[in-house]
Amino acid sequence: MTAPHPRLRRAIVFPLGTALATAFAFLPNVTAAAAPAAAPVVSDGPALSYVVNVAPGRLPAAAVKRSIERAGGTIVTSYTQIGVIVVHSSNPDFAKTVRKVPGVTSAGNTRNAPLPAQSTTDMGTPKALTAEELKNVQAAAAGQDPLEPLQWDLPAIKADKAHEKSLGSSKVTVAVIDTGVDDTHPDLAPNFDRNASVNCVTGKPDTTDGAWRPSAEESPHGTHVAGEIAAAKNGVGMSGVAPGVKVAGIKVSTTAGYFYTEAVVCGFVWAAEHGVDVTNNSYYTDPWYFNCKNDPDQKALVDAITRATRYAERKGTVNVAAAGNENYDLASDEITDPSSPNDGTPSDRVVDPSKCYDIPTQLPDVVTVASIGAKGLKSSFSNHGLGVIDIAAPGGDSTAYQTPAPPATSGLILGTLPGGKWGYMAGTSMASPHVAGVAALIKSTHPHASPALVKALLYAEADATPCTNPYDINGDGKVDAVCEGSKNYNGFYGWGVADALDAVTK
Repeated sequence: MTAPHPRLRRAIVFPLGTALATAFAFLPNVTAAAAPAAAPVVSDGPALSYVVNVAPGRLPAAAVKRSIERAGGTIVTSYTQIGVIVVHSSNPDFAKTVRKVPGVTSAGNTRNAPLPAQSTTDMGTPKALTAEELKNVQAAAAGQDPLEPLQWDLPAIKADKAHEKSLGSSKVTVAVIDTGVDDTHPDLAPNFDRNASVNCVTGKPDTTDGAWRPSAEESPHGTHVAGEIAAAKNGVGMSGVAPGVKVAGIKVSTTAGYFYTEAVVCGFVWAAEHGVDVTNNSYYTDPWYFNCKNDPDQKALVDAITRATRYAERKGTVNVAAAGNENYDLASDEITDPSSPNDGTPSDRVVDPSKCYDIPTQLPDVVTVASIGAKGLKSSFSNHGLGVIDIAAPGGDSTAYQTPAPPATSGLILGTLPGGKWGYMAGTSMASPHVAGVAALIKSTHPHASPALVKALLYAEADATPCTNPYDINGDGKVDAVCEGSKNYNGFYGWGVADALDAVTK
């Protein structure tokens, strides 16, 4: 791929009318050294944000703090649990200087754009269902919410059958680490967990009431994801995969749509310390699509978020992430990344995805989710890769490529939108919350299960799906992707398609 791709993970947004009728174009230990001498600091560069990683479990040593200040840095906050310090500095050499400080294991800038981040290309807003379209929805069956006839994705993972057994436990919370959640939506308000919600955009928790909500100018992405997970079965709108569990909003995206490291770290640590059972992560951490550990700045970002995800898991949280929308083979020897850094001047760079990581998607122990469409095939856009993809779930596809069975009319995924609306989106952004919802159902069925056990059950209960070869999704006679592996475990579907019914019965 050589053209810049959409930033949000991984949601591809389409107007409803277009989605109903036509195909769409798819749019993304240092050795000890003497402390630096107190010298004049050059501070005429742009104000950037940095993470400085030290030994976890204690406050930064006074010498480290002094060195950060001497290098022109201002400490914003410290996550002593994982040894990550968030710093702002206008010194272009800040990271290079601080890396030499004894006790600092890595340090790097989290962005290229000055604070605040510069605006990014608008992806558009999904067209909400109109009153006429709502009126024309086929009558729902007994026990279903009014818009369930449009939700082909629920029977695709047997969630409709699961709901006859269990809706999930209100003692289980799924946190949507994303662009914010509109908790006033009538399908979300009954299940919203205010105590587990926060704004982490600056890297420091903001618990002001409503700080987790997106503004009118911001993406509806997080609200859509939240509805897919836990829209209440309340006779209004749609139903989530786990309509009886709680959902929280952890806002980590800037108004311009960037997900920076300090915000993501804050999000995972907050989730870990506020009783969150599952996190959903439908994004990649900006500004690098792939973070290469041979680059000292990118290594620091990988280190910081790896510490945060591992900390969350140690505290009992299962972390679920979207695989991405570029049809990349993440198990290949090399990938050309044309979009990084997405807040600076991107250029084509060839990376080895076994050494350069999409974070948090490719981090150890994170559940990596690929997308399928209404026909059960890998979505045309979904990333894949043997040994990388853990599981698959509905994320939608072009209606022309994978048309759902009636009464559903769109091959995309229905979700909640801010302002009490509903609309369609597609992407691995939409697949990941289906798996997060199934994980929440497993946790509801097995309340004392550890994250390792929840993941083991998630994979064991998945419906094994064999490779699709040849894979020519658009029927033009050309192979669009190659699947490797067996029926029980392969690069398109991992261990298989998530199964909500098994989650509540086994």
